[in-house]
Amino acid sequence: MTNPTSQPPSSVEFDTPKITNVGTLADRVTAVLLEKIKGGEFPAGSRLPPEQVICERFGVSRTVVREAISRLKSDGLVEVRQGSGTVVREPNRTTAFRLDIDPKDSVEAVLRVTELRRGVEAEAAALAAQRRTRAQLADIKRALAAIEAAAKKQHDGVDEDLAFHIAISRATGNPLYPPLLEFLSQFIHAAILVTRTNEARRADFSAQVRDEHSAIFEAIAAQDPVAARRAAITHIDNAGRRIQEADPAFWAGVGTAAAQPLLTQEKRAAKKTLHS
Repeated sequence: MTNPTSQPPSSVEFDTPKITNVGTLADRVTAVLLEKIKGGEFPAGSRLPPEQVICERFGVSRTVVREAISRLKSDGLVEVRQGSGTVVREPNRTTAFRLDIDPKDSVEAVLRVTELRRGVEAEAAALAAQRRTRAQLADIKRALAAIEAAAKKQHDGVDEDLAFHIAISRATGNPLYPPLLEFLSQFIHAAILVTRTNEARRADFSAQVRDEHSAIFEAIAAQDPVAARRAAITHIDNAGRRIQEADPAFWAGVGTAAAQPLLTQEKRAAKKTLHS
């Protein structure tokens, strides 16, 4: 409990910071404040400079500063104490996990998420091939059939596609994979929407995706981890290639619209914590 007679923490001073031109203004201010906290310039127990001082140092509005402080609070790095202002907290081993997506480039954002999927889902497929049970294989097969059913109904099949990969993660025998995929699903969902929207425009792309999904399933069914990993990598790499081959008209219209949820995830993701 705080001693009511103790002095409030002193406010730290800092010179005009150098901020990058990457991301939004709130991204940039958050990055600088985070660096100063982790580097010890703003030590635990010290009070951040008043809002107005930070605004002047960065040359930004109060709205931007409040957004940056809100993110630091969500990450458990600072807290607001009545009468003391915003105070840096003691380090905590539990930290929020956030993916920072550059909102200026839809193509690059989708490709970054696709690349992230490559490492996670390739190993998940290999482990599923080694450890899956008959019941889990049946779940993966049902998920695969659901993708095909959605396609026949001319639905986008995004939820079904994601469910297929999550079903594989559950067959890994490692309880950490499903929650990781569930967390990443907020980003993967939008990336899959973009790729499937693009693939639906060309019959050859759609056929490739069906074959790739089938190859992953067949390798898991055959309990061949090498083939499962290779099939998953091929699928993810081809998804990235198909995105890169999309014409400018796609990104000028439906492509960017489909990617929009991905580009606005960062603020919401700051409030999510990845638990082991």
